[in-house]
Amino acid sequence: MSTMTLNPTRELRLGRDLPVAARQAPGSTGVRLTRRGRVVVVAAILLTVLVAGVFFGSRSVATDEAGTPAPTEVVMVGQGDTLWGIASEIAVDGDVPSVMSEIKRLNALDSGMLTLGQKLRIPLAD
Repeated sequence: MSTMTLNPTRELRLGRDLPVAARQAPGSTGVRLTRRGRVVVVAAILLTVLVAGVFFGSRSVATDEAGTPAPTEVVMVGQGDTLWGIASEIAVDGDVPSVMSEIKRLNALDSGMLTLGQKLRIPLAD
């Protein structure tokens, strides 16, 4: 006659009795970060992007040769002169708005307002 011994099976309740590796979801890597860990990782990534942006974005496009300045002349604003009037006198092709923009750029003007006696640099007509 032969005898057989049965081992009672142990029930598992909601994974509490499983080892840690068995409790993880399928496909997870096993690395879990705390909130502070996530903040540190995000800060490190942002710092890396900032350093890369400063390093690669700070390249100069200047050359060793000096540029030639545009030929200009200086005029004094008289009574009743406007920026449109001055620009229309020197605009050879009739493109007054572009000449006005050039006068503003040459004189660092924020608006088209002129004052009596103001000296303006204007581009020479071609």
